[in-house]
Parts: sequence; C-alpha cells; structure tokens
Amino acid sequence: MELFSREGARVVFAARGAKRGQDLADRLLAEGHHVLFIQANVSHSDDVQRVIAKAVESFGRIDCAFNNAAALGRVQRSADYAEAEFDAEVTSNLKSVWLCMKYEIEQMKKQQPPGGAIVNTSSTNGLGGARGASLYSMSKAGILALTKSAAQEYAGDGIRLNALVAGGFDTEMLHNAITQIVGNDPAKLEEAFKGLTARVPLSRIGDPREAAQAALWLCSAAASYVTGLSMVVDGGLTCWAR
Repeated sequence: MELFSREGARVVFAARGAKRGQDLADRLLAEGHHVLFIQANVSHSDDVQRVIAKAVESFGRIDCAFNNAAALGRVQRSADYAEAEFDAEVTSNLKSVWLCMKYEIEQMKKQQPPGGAIVNTSSTNGLGGARGASLYSMSKAGILALTKSAAQEYAGDGIRLNALVAGGFDTEMLHNAITQIVGNDPAKLEEAFKGLTARVPLSRIGDPREAAQAALWLCSAAASYVTGLSMVVDGGLTCWAR
C-alpha cells in the first residue's frame, strides 16, 4: 500500500485494525499522498461493499485492486482441526478474496471506461500443501483456481486478474507460524529461521517490499498483456517443483 501511494496512486485501503491502519494513513497523508483508510472486515459482504462505495465516492473509479487479507490458524495435522476452524480458515482466506473480487469486478465493469486489474495474494503453500497447515494451504490453492477462472471470464470486460504466490517474507504471520512450531525459545527460533533460509536459493527471507513491487507491476500498464498468471515470488524456494 505504501509503495502504491508513493508511486502516485490514490489509495483506499481496508483492515480490521483501526488504530494501526489510521496511523499509517495519517503518516502517508502528512507526506502528501492521497490515502484513505477504512476500518473493515473483508470477509463480511457489507463491509466490502462499503469500502468499494467509499473508494468510488472519493476517487471516481477503481483502476486496480490488491486483495491481500489472510489469517493463519493453528499449526496441526489435518484431522485434528475442528469444523469451526475449517470454516474460519475458508472465511478469512478464501471467502474474503472472493467477496473483494466480486464487488471490484462489478464496479470495474460499469465504470467508464470499463476495466481494471486485480491481484490476489496466494502462497507457495497453495502450490503443493504444507504439513501442519493444510487448511491454510487449501484456501491459498483455492485463490489460485478462483483467480485463473475469473481471468478467463472477465478478459472480455477489460479486467485482468493475476495471483501473487508469496514465499517466505519477513512478516508477523511468518514469525507467528514458526513460533507455533518451535515455541518461543530464542535459540530454537534462530535455528528455524536458519533452516528456512538454507532452503531458499537466494539465501534469505524476502522483504515485504519485494512482494509489493511484484503486485505493483501486475497492476500496472506494463503488465497489460498478463492475465491468469500465478507469479511466484519466493527467492527460488519452489523452483525445483514447478
């Protein structure tokens, strides 16, 4: 979001955390960027429609959208999840993306001139599953199929849809996942991160700004002939298998 605004985009962004989101918006506004924060839960249809309506009211249209909401539940084996945990994972990670796509596409079809670009965040876990994270992997695989299907359906409307398939990035979610696996012992955490880094051909964990750069390109006119793509950004982690 910061990268988009600094590249000159008029940005509307939504998140559940009101204070964190507004603090970021205030900082970017103070720098002279056109930014609007809306507190919302994008797994709720009413919230998504409110965000879309406010974006159009504020800036007139939606040229691109980056759907980047996700949540990771407990790390455990597939049969140990409760039914409620299955429903929560699907709602947070897959339904939220579908709802955002649904109302973004509706707006992009009716605006003049019509069209736009949508990027949905998936994960390398969605390419082949992951032990201890089957529900997360399932939802991320669903995002890939959803994106590719919609890319074929709406190309004639001038709407491009692509997926950003993210590997390991230095985020709160990655730290939480590894902590669930090895606990809070600093030595074990350091060893776990060393082990993950050793599996990456580029020999490091990704910087979130590198994922943002990929999303920015997919949304830009430079990618005008790109749709239905699963762009893997993982430092080469899964290159042997794809």
